[in-house]
Amino acid sequence: MELILALQTANPSSGGTGMLINIVMFGGIFAIFYFMIIRPQQKRAKEREKMLSNIEKGDKIVTTGGIHGTIIGIEDKTVLVDCGNNIKLKFERQAISTITKA
Repeated sequence: MELILALQTANPSSGGTGMLINIVMFGGIFAIFYFMIIRPQQKRAKEREKMLSNIEKGDKIVTTGGIHGTIIGIEDKTVLVDCGNNIKLKFERQAISTITKA
């Protein structure tokens, strides 16, 4: 019995290659997810943060709710937007979807 166990553990091709193939496959799947999903999402998040940090008075914006207006005031986390006809609304910076420079 001990001889059989010794022969099974001495055979390197018994289970080591299967384990190596599984590790390589999981590594490949992770690489695909990283380059196709995670990395582009991080890039978009950085671009959005840069856009929101560079807003200035006079910029024309569109909010995520579809409201168009011009920035007339900026605070730490909020912006004051003039929507026309002397209507002023206060929004969170995160609510800004796009910015077009005036």
